[in-house]
Amino acid sequence: MSLSEGKTPNWLVSCAVSVALILLAGCDRSGPGQAAAPSLRVLVTQSQQRDVPLSIDMVGSTLGTKDVPIRARVEGFLETMEFVEGTFVNEGDLLYTIDPQPFQAKLVEAQSMLAAAQTQLAKAEADLARIKPLAEIKAVSEQDLDAAVATEAATRASVRASEASVELAEIELSYTRLSAPISGLIGLTQAKPGEFVGRDPNPVVLNQVSDINPIRARFSISEREYLIMARTYMAQHHPEDRKQRGMRSDRPRNMILILADGSEHPEKGSVVASSQSVDQETGTYIMEASFPNPTGLILPGQFARVRAPYETLKNVVVIPRKAISELQGLFRVYVVDSAGLVSVREIGLGPNTGDDVVVESGLEKGETVIVEGIQKVRPGMTVEAVPVESAQAGQETENG
Repeated sequence: MSLSEGKTPNWLVSCAVSVALILLAGCDRSGPGQAAAPSLRVLVTQSQQRDVPLSIDMVGSTLGTKDVPIRARVEGFLETMEFVEGTFVNEGDLLYTIDPQPFQAKLVEAQSMLAAAQTQLAKAEADLARIKPLAEIKAVSEQDLDAAVATEAATRASVRASEASVELAEIELSYTRLSAPISGLIGLTQAKPGEFVGRDPNPVVLNQVSDINPIRARFSISEREYLIMARTYMAQHHPEDRKQRGMRSDRPRNMILILADGSEHPEKGSVVASSQSVDQETGTYIMEASFPNPTGLILPGQFARVRAPYETLKNVVVIPRKAISELQGLFRVYVVDSAGLVSVREIGLGPNTGDDVVVESGLEKGETVIVEGIQKVRPGMTVEAVPVESAQAGQETENG
């Protein structure tokens, strides 16, 4: 049958039916029974209001209150070592002995020269005593008297020089016995008995004794940090006291020493020394703080971080640092209301405190901010807000 007779071909009917079914299926998916698309899940927390202590962290290293090198002051062969390395010694304890024989011989020689000079002096004094009364009665010439006076004076000077030589020889002989100059911890020896010491390239500095209680921490701070600390000190002290004693006088014992493993030393410290100027090349200012070290746990040369509190901000708003995003120099956070609606808020930032940041403007206490998922949200979106604490607790339960 042809198309001109007015009948529709079967294939055309089939196509129409298919299109209709597709349209109906589409209508069914968008109908009232369709499940709503799931909301974006984000982690949130509430801004808090609390007191925030501010501090400066400075990196440095430890050193003893006194670090005294044990130095060979005369040359010779090391005979004995009278201590155990790495132990505490007391002031005056014998540490090393150097072969004393050459210095004993030098002392004997000096003593002999002194005896000879004293003999010559005795003769010169006797001659002068005889000539002086004879000169008074003109029994000898004035020239003889002058010669006797000069001889007596010369031999007296010779005696003094010989006495000095003896004293010097005795001092050098005493240097063959090296004693501890202070009480403290002694380290590893740089020379063993039998070695020649006291002249390069042989060891000259044989060891070191350190007084480690209290222990000191030396650190550098920037000019900005110095100004903060100096102004804090000036606010706490009378101008006349500052003028007479300097910035480190009467410092409160509030500095914290943080060790290499992140632990805090239980004893607080205070500034005890500082340089007289800022280094123009590095722009830094060097200071030293002293900390009690009764257990001897801290040794010289350890890494140390010193924390110096300088101010406490009262009742300020604080949020986690990771909740903040930056765009063209402006800082903002995403705020979620009770219905899950997201809005963006520009804020003014204050100082950091650990993982948190002080918010000076733009946010109030108790507002909900997004801390995870901020890359996916836009203002006007509705999200599923999950508190960070709940998410962490659930994760711990799963891990457990």
